[in-house]
Amino acid sequence: MRVLFLSDARRIGGSEVYLREMLPRVKALGLSPEAALPEAEGTLPVRRALEAAGIPVHAYRDLEALPEAVDLVVASAWYPQSYRRFFARYPRLVLLVHDQIEVFYPLGGRYLYRLGYRLLQVPNLRRARAVLTVSRWAARWLERVHGVKGVHAVPNGVDVERFRPPLPGEKEALKGRYGLKRPAVLVPARMSPEKNHLAVLLTARLLPQVDFLLVGTGELLGLWRRAARLLGLENVRFLGRREDMPELYRAVDAVLLPTLGENQSLATLEAMASGLPVVTTPIPAQAELIQDGLTGRLVPPWPPRLAQALREASPGLGKRARAFVEATHTLDQAARRLAATLKRLWEEG
Repeated sequence: MRVLFLSDARRIGGSEVYLREMLPRVKALGLSPEAALPEAEGTLPVRRALEAAGIPVHAYRDLEALPEAVDLVVASAWYPQSYRRFFARYPRLVLLVHDQIEVFYPLGGRYLYRLGYRLLQVPNLRRARAVLTVSRWAARWLERVHGVKGVHAVPNGVDVERFRPPLPGEKEALKGRYGLKRPAVLVPARMSPEKNHLAVLLTARLLPQVDFLLVGTGELLGLWRRAARLLGLENVRFLGRREDMPELYRAVDAVLLPTLGENQSLATLEAMASGLPVVTTPIPAQAELIQDGLTGRLVPPWPPRLAQALREASPGLGKRARAFVEATHTLDQAARRLAATLKRLWEEG
């Protein structure tokens, strides 16, 4: 069964990491996956990694150059307008949606976001042969709120060998490497509005005895750097994009994600797999992963509540979080879900 995974990405994001991790595993399950990405410097590492794993990669300038004799075409796009070109080339597309399909902004912002999503994205989803999305909540939401038919949930997975709790003595050594002499909280999130870094900074202000390590880049990075200086936050570090995330997780004591929008958060799964207590918001996608008080904390994104939850975070939360991920969200489990769904779509014609 030949499956072409088509993307418009010109740089690496979560959907491209998904392809890098999932396609080799889907191949091992008996499918013949291929990848098609624009011929762009930004995606070169992913294209090379896929080729090294034996996955055919089409670096395209023109969609007409892509193969026709495939059984399924699964497309994901950064930009809604890309779907017009995709559908023109492959009318029976299956769409793979990593989107934040709802963002829980306050003061009516949530409903403005929902309107924009319905106008820009939902017509594409309704046109598709089928829709795959990476959380069960998102599948239900697309069907119930936006009237999209044929939605299938294929929840994310994480590499539990790379993202693991520290071995005896490892945390202390990593703290020394990163210069961490007191408790540390990691915030792994892109600097965009829905990730709610203002709540992070105001929480850090309430916990001056804790170091906050902010990993990520994005359009608001400069704003949050200036805000940290204005607030006099000497306990906040901006680390930018990092390639050593497994080690950073093992060096810190907790993860803070006061997010307002997720589909299914890979950062949350990575932190849980690393045996860390995660403090995050009770939005539906996070509540699908975390049971409050058992495998993490779900609290409203108000700095006093976030600070209190961090003070109370215990290693037991992280241990139970790790067990949950091992039971339900490994990469192999995610690959089996994806392969089974694709086979079923192919058999249904």
